[in-house]
Amino acid sequence: MNNKLKLSVSPHIHSGRSTTGIMRDVLLALLPATIAGTVIFGLRSLLVVAVCVAACVGFEALFNLIIKKEQTVGDLSAAVTGLLLALNLPANIPLWQCVVGSLFAIVVVKGLFGGIGCNPVNPAITARVFMLVAFGSMTVQAFPTVVDTVSSATPLSVGPEGTMPSLLELFLGLNGGAIGETCSLALLLGFVYLLVRRVITWQIPVSFIGTVYVCSFFMEGMDPVRALAMVLSGGLFIGAIFMATDYVTSPATPKGKLIFGVGAGLITFVIRYFGIYPEGVSFAILFMNILTPYISSWTRHKVFGVGGKKA
Repeated sequence: MNNKLKLSVSPHIHSGRSTTGIMRDVLLALLPATIAGTVIFGLRSLLVVAVCVAACVGFEALFNLIIKKEQTVGDLSAAVTGLLLALNLPANIPLWQCVVGSLFAIVVVKGLFGGIGCNPVNPAITARVFMLVAFGSMTVQAFPTVVDTVSSATPLSVGPEGTMPSLLELFLGLNGGAIGETCSLALLLGFVYLLVRRVITWQIPVSFIGTVYVCSFFMEGMDPVRALAMVLSGGLFIGAIFMATDYVTSPATPKGKLIFGVGAGLITFVIRYFGIYPEGVSFAILFMNILTPYISSWTRHKVFGVGGKKA
């Protein structure tokens, strides 16, 4: 009889999914954006990607070796961080800045807080903000020329002659920006893949992008075309789909995800229209990462039998 009673700590139900499997799916979902960035901005994009990924993996291995911690490079999380960081940078960025950003993402944001699952903010997005603040203006690789702007992402891209690209050009990524953020088609393919694989849910990306669209619609004189252009420009898609949905730094409940997405959308809108930076996605995600513990606390499910009225 005693053999039938087994005691163990949670979790008691396992989905069969591993961290490595999830990270592999994210890498595959980012493949279309990586290919599109290479086609649009040239082979220099692949060099930036290679440097960021190699640096992130190398710094994680070295950090674990120094502190005598079990190696975690095999879970592919460092590779995902490196790829996300690279796709958020312009193709013509100096390679030494890629190395510095990778060091900050892996060691400062991730390693010093205890590694994967312990970082309070998304490493890739935090490194991007750090690089923007530390290195100031960055030169953006445009299509088909090079233009100078304050950031590697612009909310409403402008062509070399001062004309706004068409919606089709914005959708296909034929405009200036970071390597992986311009081609909305490629990012949507990755979004669909992650949904089908059940790696992420729809709440954060849809509420994030939808909030930006609604706010832009009213700010642009209720012009649906210009509002859609604001959605297709800048780093909104890559941020909402791949970085705002990070398991560690976003709420777990559906209601919490919606609050997170709406909050990030509002902050992005405010920074784009009223801030000194032309893009607000990175700052919005970083700020909402900080609020995630509070959102999770507000929206967590009540334990059965707790909180009821006493008889």
